[in-house]
Amino acid sequence: QVQLVESGGGLVQPGGSLRLSCAASGRIFSVHDMGWYRQAPGKQRELVAVIGSGSSTNYADSVKGRFTISRDSAKNTVYLQMNSLKPEDTAVYYCNANYRRSPTASLLEVWGQGTPVTVSS
Repeated sequence: QVQLVESGGGLVQPGGSLRLSCAASGRIFSVHDMGWYRQAPGKQRELVAVIGSGSSTNYADSVKGRFTISRDSAKNTVYLQMNSLKPEDTAVYYCNANYRRSPTASLLEVWGQGTPVTVSS
């Protein structure tokens, strides 16, 4: 079974920074897109940032210029550096990955359990 283990969430003051990490483990042949999503109380889950296997990136407009997504493909790990945090960034952040179990297997999707981020003074 493939698992995503997230870390790095917590409480931070407005203007502060946090770095989230997410490591994939289990029966993996290759990992393709990896990304971060978030869900604030009473709202739908939304895309924050995604990074492809070739390191192309895409960001939500609300985080452009403040958040940076990166990956270490050798470790099947994705990171989210969050700077200039705002109260509206408060949410549970979920890691997502698409992977294959073998060269010819279908692309599968897996989600992490989520890590809470609270931006408050």
